[in-house]
Amino acid sequence: GPFKTSEGLYDKFGGDRIINTPIAENGFTGVALGMALTGMRPVVEIMFSDFLPTAADALTVELPRWRFMSGGQCATPVTVRASGGAGGRFGSQHSNTCESWFLQVAGLRIAAAGSPGAAYGLLRAAIRDDNPVLVFEHKALYGIKGPVRCSDIGLPKIGEAEVVRQGSDVTIVATMLALQRSLEAADQQLTEGIDTEVIDLRWIRPIDFATVRESVEKTGRLIVVEEQYHAGGWGASLISQLTLDGHVWSHPPVAVSMPDLPIPYSPHLEDQMMPGVERISEAIATIAGV
Repeated sequence: GPFKTSEGLYDKFGGDRIINTPIAENGFTGVALGMALTGMRPVVEIMFSDFLPTAADALTVELPRWRFMSGGQCATPVTVRASGGAGGRFGSQHSNTCESWFLQVAGLRIAAAGSPGAAYGLLRAAIRDDNPVLVFEHKALYGIKGPVRCSDIGLPKIGEAEVVRQGSDVTIVATMLALQRSLEAADQQLTEGIDTEVIDLRWIRPIDFATVRESVEKTGRLIVVEEQYHAGGWGASLISQLTLDGHVWSHPPVAVSMPDLPIPYSPHLEDQMMPGVERISEAIATIAGV
């Protein structure tokens, strides 16, 4: 693919395990379903997550329902890995994170990696799970470096978020590139005396409400930072569920997200649409009353 995420795999494992396919997403995802039903654990790579809807039949109607329809006799351990996100100047058809597009699909797990360690761990955890899993990676994070534990020991647990920065005044929940920008904004605001806790959500389906609830009960303030439209996304679902569970907001939650517009090709306009460090920093200061 254009991001070299599978470079060298064919040379190492050969054509029996690495299969180059035509650009027919629903077709080769359907083939992966058949492979899974016969005992394999296929990994499907879709270069741009914007094209996941072309595999919608396999992803929404077939893969998530076989275990249910077979009464548990069949499992579909298919991992679908996709690259998404803005900032690369790819235009409106190649720049969405798409992380919440499949939030309504029962039986499908969704993971989103915000660091090198998470990308490695979440992918391995997804492959080992007996359910279909969508694993999202952000194109802008392929160039960053960080610690990676190359082992099956200590893999991320399904549905568990991670508190990546401890704090006492404000809680931020973020995914992928927004996570890295939230960490930078939190460091900036520490100089102003605001101690921000940052949570890497990691799993969009299922969402770890318990970890977020515990943090918000401590800080009393919540900011969701999402490189997507807020309506219908994981941020809105998170706030809604916490409210339904009876959480009383001492301060209204804040969403730092994207305006309801297609992502433009213009570099300046694209950057303005994305949740940046400055916008996140301003949200921290505002909710903290500074």
